[in-house]
Amino acid sequence: MSNEEVFLTKEGLAQLEEELKELKGAGRKELAARLKLAISYGDLKENSEYHSAKDDQSFMETRIMILEKMLTKAKIVDESQMDLSKVSMGCIVILNDIEYSEKIEYRIVGAAEADVLNNKISYESPLGKELLGKKVGDIVSVNAPMGIIKYELLEIKMM
Repeated sequence: MSNEEVFLTKEGLAQLEEELKELKGAGRKELAARLKLAISYGDLKENSEYHSAKDDQSFMETRIMILEKMLTKAKIVDESQMDLSKVSMGCIVILNDIEYSEKIEYRIVGAAEADVLNNKISYESPLGKELLGKKVGDIVSVNAPMGIIKYELLEIKMM
C-alpha cells in the first residue's frame, strides 16, 4: 500500500473501523477455536481443516494490517464544506444515460469504500474522474469496454 492519503466519507470511516473491530475481536476468536479444533484431529500434514484455518488466518491478519494502515492515512471529507454547484467527493450525482435514457444515481467516494453494487464509485474510477468538477447540465463521456458512454449530469446532492 502506498503512502498516499486514503480519502473517506464519515460513513466509510465508520465501516472500516467496524470491520477492523470485528476482525480483531470475534474474527480472531473464531479462528483460534477453528485452529484448536483442527489441531485436535492430529496429523497436521494432511489435515485440511487445519490448512484451511491457517489460510483464513493469514488472509484475516493481512486484512487487519491493510485496514490499520488505511485508517492511519485516512483523510475524512468534510461534507459540510462541500460546494454542491460542482461534483466533488462525498456528493451524490444523478445521471442520465443519454443512449438508453435511464437515470442512474451514484455516490462519489474514495477507492477504499467504492462498491458499485451499492452505487458507490471511486473518484479515481473512469466515471468518477470525468465527473469531478462538473456542473448540472454538463455531458460526460466515459470510455467503457462496450464503447463510449455519455451521461448528462442532472443533479448534485448530499445524502
